[in-house]
Amino acid sequence: MTAPATVSPESSGGRPVWREPSFLRLWSGTTASGLATWALPFVLGLAVLDRALSATGLGVVLAARTAGFLLAVPVAGVLADRYSRRAVVLWAGLAAALATPLIALGLGRSVLLMSAAAAVVGAGQGACRPAFQALTAEVVDAGRRRQANAAITLAVRVTTLVAPAATALLATVLSSRTLVVGTGLLWLVAALLPPPGSKAPAPGRAGTPLLAEFGEGVREARRHPWFLAGLAALAAVVFTGYSATAVALPLVGRDRYGTEAVLAGALTAYTAGALAGAALMARRQPRAQGWTALAGLALYGFAPLSLLLPVHPAVVFAAYAIAGLGIELFNVPWFTATQREVEPRLLARVSSLDFLVSYGLAPLGLAFLAPAVDAFGWRPVLAVCALVCFSAPAAAALVPTSRHFSRGERS
Repeated sequence: MTAPATVSPESSGGRPVWREPSFLRLWSGTTASGLATWALPFVLGLAVLDRALSATGLGVVLAARTAGFLLAVPVAGVLADRYSRRAVVLWAGLAAALATPLIALGLGRSVLLMSAAAAVVGAGQGACRPAFQALTAEVVDAGRRRQANAAITLAVRVTTLVAPAATALLATVLSSRTLVVGTGLLWLVAALLPPPGSKAPAPGRAGTPLLAEFGEGVREARRHPWFLAGLAALAAVVFTGYSATAVALPLVGRDRYGTEAVLAGALTAYTAGALAGAALMARRQPRAQGWTALAGLALYGFAPLSLLLPVHPAVVFAAYAIAGLGIELFNVPWFTATQREVEPRLLARVSSLDFLVSYGLAPLGLAFLAPAVDAFGWRPVLAVCALVCFSAPAAAALVPTSRHFSRGERS
């Protein structure tokens, strides 16, 4: 399906992107926001164990954070294109940093206060995502964006390991309230540390509604068939594959293997595979980037497939490692192509559409999969999930311009 990978010119010559102070500031800011994002659920989970928060309260608070994220993403995409991307990162990070202590204040006192504050934190998180994506295109030159995106996604994967472990370690000496405030300090770093972009985007037309400007970003996305096809494939994999992992993996670990170690081992293997995939994409560039990315996305189908079959736990771990590897084979070319192909003044809006669809479908998939498992059993559901994960990227690969994730023809 793809041509052999080759070492890209920009990765073998010139100054590596991680030696640039401006990129290091950007990378550190995105990493701090990732740590804050991943750490908060674990801190609140510890609060449940300490009986400072009920399980229901935890669900309400995290749902409020997700709602804030989804509501803020499209608005932030417009604002980051209308004004300075750096300014959007600053104000979004500051909003999350200032709202976080209110979560700590409400802990054990008011779930309503915690939920309202969590919604603001989620909005800050959602506003940062498209702004960071567009800011990367301003801070890093085109020849090194693949390296930059690989380094950023590598940091994201590391935070999935570091955040829970660091939280558990710090919880031995600090209270849950203190740890919650600590995530606010991380948001402060994310707000203040990133560098300014190369230029400020031109302001939007006076009096134009935000929805109309977001629609302009949607029209820009429609100009790129590879983007719509890839986004549809990603949405299908998120809706089925990710949800199968969240719902079916704990059930299979309990019912078939009789241990929670399968859940922990599979998630660890997934992260290890993702780290390997990000490291690989930082060094090597496939000739057919789009087809390689879509093939990587299809590898997620091995995750639900391994849960469907009565195999040794080691096979499940291997399947999840392959899925993690594949997801980064997709992510790095996907982000790089978006930054390269989309009109710069509309980049944040198109990125916000990407995050809105992919992140927005995750909770919907969870809501759908659980009753589907109850109604049909987890075997038919997993079979359908695996089939969708394999077939959706394959269908996207048939769309014109998908081979290279580019509207321009390449040899």
